[in-house]
Amino acid sequence: MKKLYEKSETGCCPRFKPEPWNEKEVVWKNKLFLKDHVISFLHIPLNFGKVIVKNMERIQEAGALSPEPIMLSDEKSLWGADIYIAVSKNVPGASMERISGRFLSKVFEGPYKEIGKWINEMKDFVKRKGKEMRKLYFFYTTCPACAKYYGKNYIVLLAEVE
Repeated sequence: MKKLYEKSETGCCPRFKPEPWNEKEVVWKNKLFLKDHVISFLHIPLNFGKVIVKNMERIQEAGALSPEPIMLSDEKSLWGADIYIAVSKNVPGASMERISGRFLSKVFEGPYKEIGKWINEMKDFVKRKGKEMRKLYFFYTTCPACAKYYGKNYIVLLAEVE
């Protein structure tokens, strides 16, 4: 597979800039995503890398790479999560989904083991804004190798609000 993002330092994930995402309101109207599923054990993904590589190859072959890389995870249960990869057009043979809504976003940085604390901070943030959270997505901004290269492991929590 060739480099995904030619302008990134790694050729993989671009350097993430937290400012446009931190404590912001994001509105999507029919934003197009490729949807797939990851098997988990107690929220620990077992086949995440394999699923992502397969789908990124499909996206690249279809010429559907999004100019703004967004990968969301919907942690539906202890045993699996739906993942959503933003695309610029339909990808043949893939399950496609459009997401619309108003979201509050907040950026966190650190090891994944802090996710429970971050979820509580996100709930407090949403409450302070006078909103009610309907759904929570996790936006993984870089792969583990790129996070190590950049020295930052940013995760954006996106709370769908009414």
